[in-house]
Amino acid sequence: MSEIENIPLDELSLQYSGKLLLRREIPLDEPSFQQLLTTNQLRATESINQKRFSSQCQRCGNQKNYLFAKFPCQICGETHLYCRKCIEMGRVSECELLYYWSGKEAEWPTHEEPCSWKGELTPVQLKAAEKIEMTINKNQNELLVWAVCGSGKTEMLFPGIACALKQGKRICIATPRTDVVRELIPRLKQAFRDVKIQGLYGGSNERAGNAQFIIATTHQLLRYRQAFDVMIIDEIDAFPYNKDESLHFAAKRALKAQSTTIYLTATPLSKQKSLVHRKKLPHIFVPVRFHGKPLPVPQKIMCYFLKRDLNNYSPPSPFINWLKLRKNSQRQLLIFVPSVILAEKMREKLSHQLQRMGLITSNGDLQTVHAADPDRENKVIQFRKKEIFILLTTTILERGVTFPSVDVAILDAGHDVFDEAALVQIAGRAGRSPDDPDGEVIFFHQGKTEAMVQAIQAIRLMNKRAGFTK
Repeated sequence: MSEIENIPLDELSLQYSGKLLLRREIPLDEPSFQQLLTTNQLRATESINQKRFSSQCQRCGNQKNYLFAKFPCQICGETHLYCRKCIEMGRVSECELLYYWSGKEAEWPTHEEPCSWKGELTPVQLKAAEKIEMTINKNQNELLVWAVCGSGKTEMLFPGIACALKQGKRICIATPRTDVVRELIPRLKQAFRDVKIQGLYGGSNERAGNAQFIIATTHQLLRYRQAFDVMIIDEIDAFPYNKDESLHFAAKRALKAQSTTIYLTATPLSKQKSLVHRKKLPHIFVPVRFHGKPLPVPQKIMCYFLKRDLNNYSPPSPFINWLKLRKNSQRQLLIFVPSVILAEKMREKLSHQLQRMGLITSNGDLQTVHAADPDRENKVIQFRKKEIFILLTTTILERGVTFPSVDVAILDAGHDVFDEAALVQIAGRAGRSPDDPDGEVIFFHQGKTEAMVQAIQAIRLMNKRAGFTK
């Protein structure tokens, strides 16, 4: 007897509809699994499509021969091809099949008043929110929301999300960064209290991925097929989404035939700008922050011996002098550096120096955080609670995180890792609170770069478009 005989078909469809899974990812006993196959509730498709001179992974779309390899299968003893491109999601090999739900289509609940958020949108936000809602309501294909850092993009989504939930649609907010997912989950659960919301990312406790409303990293979309009526892709210009064709492949496959995609960004790529200019991509532009104050314009400070100092993992003298000037500041400090090793090795020297200067009282006041840091989530929470005063970070915190009152310093702002978009996003961490909209942003450099110049020009242009003359 199979374990699914007493499970209603509607429940099964909600569990597996829109999924694309390997057998080991389907938590059913073998009799139940075979019963669903026999009755065509589940269907199989090959994992790797092999041709004479090329292959394609059917999960991530990879067609690059050098991203395939072979391994000896312990089950059958033969050598099989597998995809290295999406190996972090679990190995896909030619001897395994992928399975998708082909039974009754899931019927997601309709919600009469799904949004529990009681805040008010500014007139500029409201205009963007109405455009988003209209796009979703009319099932239009695409919309780019080009909104400056701190404009309140998340809140602008609420009317559109509510509109979709009233119609029983399924929604996904996908973003390239895990930290952004963690930031969004509590905010969306607070705003839509009666709606089942799940957050999916590497290491998350929620793994089912069967909610009506999903918040996920873009990598998690590799496990979906024709699942969502509304796809909201946040930070479309961020790594790895902006560089990885498989994530674009997965995002498109995760959409239903009739669906809407909303793109969010403060720093669109040249491709998106070109589409907007040629009127090939509908868009709405939001040039002002929600509190109505201008974006902080970065200042440049030359450090003549910057490379030498950083090679010795020492903070440059102009940076220390700037810290002395802000000694009595109540703002916390985000320090961005171009590499993990620099963040790790500079921390001890900087901490001792700041303690001697009386700027911090203990080593715990200054912490490092980067993508490989297993404690990074907790450190970000501590920083937000002001239990940490200074955070030394890589570009992992360049976007998607909000702190109410910080100054921002970038050491070696001319480094290749800090392109125009990264510099604009990093600058956008400052001045986000209406109680303190004037945070400082400093580019410490040993020779200005085109990226630095363009980032400052872009911020000034945004302020000008918002009506600020200075």
